[in-house]
Amino acid sequence: MKPPFVPLATLLGRELRNVKVEKPFVKFGQAALAKKGEDYFLIKPDCERVPGNPETSFSVFAIFDGHNGISAAIFAKENLLGNVLSAIPQGINREEWLQALPRALVAGFVKTDIEFQQKGETSGTTVTFVVIDGWTVTVASVGDSRCILDTQGGVVSLLTVDHRLEENAEERERVTASGGEVGRLNVFGGNEVGPLRCWPGGLCLSRSIGDTDVGEFIVPIPHVKQVKLSNSGGRLIIASDGIWDALSSDMAANSCRGLPAELAAKLVVKEALRSRGLKDDTTCLVVDIIPSDQPVLPSTPMKKQNALSSFLFGKQSQTSTNKTTNKLSAVGVVEELFEEGSAMLAERLGKDFPMNTNSGLFKCAVCQVDQPPAEGLTVNSGPFFSPASKPWEGPFLCTNCRKKKDAMEGKRSSRPTVLA
Repeated sequence: MKPPFVPLATLLGRELRNVKVEKPFVKFGQAALAKKGEDYFLIKPDCERVPGNPETSFSVFAIFDGHNGISAAIFAKENLLGNVLSAIPQGINREEWLQALPRALVAGFVKTDIEFQQKGETSGTTVTFVVIDGWTVTVASVGDSRCILDTQGGVVSLLTVDHRLEENAEERERVTASGGEVGRLNVFGGNEVGPLRCWPGGLCLSRSIGDTDVGEFIVPIPHVKQVKLSNSGGRLIIASDGIWDALSSDMAANSCRGLPAELAAKLVVKEALRSRGLKDDTTCLVVDIIPSDQPVLPSTPMKKQNALSSFLFGKQSQTSTNKTTNKLSAVGVVEELFEEGSAMLAERLGKDFPMNTNSGLFKCAVCQVDQPPAEGLTVNSGPFFSPASKPWEGPFLCTNCRKKKDAMEGKRSSRPTVLA
């Protein structure tokens, strides 16, 4: 017997219903206690890849932990998302959009840093920036704010890398190689106290946005990690170091497991306060990625993390330089799609960035400004590269962004001219 005829409209309707069923709910909560008032956060659950099309929705959550003032944190909060989105090519599908996102995050962070430094202000900020599209989570970070993932398998994994000089030997080597000095604060009598800092400036971090008064070896190039959850969902805890100086990743996850996101954020902050007191600004975002057929994220007992899952998702003390991977965690609930932490801009932008050759102009891979090729250089060219003597290689950088790249690598200074 032949199978019954099914109208095309019915088949399309089924496909649309399946898409809606598979797309998870995103629920979130926020809590904070202020000591200096330099923490800021961003919550945008209603972004759209295609304006006006809710089927292309994605969410953005971010923490900005400012230091030496609030201006860098506020500027990054107001401008970073737009700079990231402007670096993603137009007219591409969802899969291509997700693949382009890690590189766009790098361009967006660097562009935001350049724009802020042109203001001539001296504050800085850490950034942990999270993009959620369906079951895919992409996290970009500079500094020591963190994002952890608590999956339904009970394994707590770190999605960021701390850029603290005290804990990150690879970053210490990069800073000194780029012309900075790393050491502790000297007090009367020659005694050294406190954490490792970079000099000049005395900053404890090796990556941030802003910090114009510190050397260019403090770079805004983020560590980026992209993972895909199973349809059982998971919980993200995004927080400033006021939380992580008091609580380990496991402690934070355990303190709120099984509770709604809004209450969970409050309990994480309360637990940090109970453990250490209010010694710093303390901000926490809890984001639940929930299957659409479940009203809340179900609670599961914490499983002991075995050696394999520790290897795949354990805390990393050094900047990762892993290229695109495609591996599964031991409990089968998280697929790692991408991870890269290099501080070298040429390695992060690649060699196939789109160029606008129709108009005879090249689009800068960082600031997205069109310029004639004679006014800039490719990211992979040497300092004496001549466009007439060598074919174009890789993404084009305008003159200003090329100067920024060279300065971050210790080749020259790109101190900004303060705009009137």
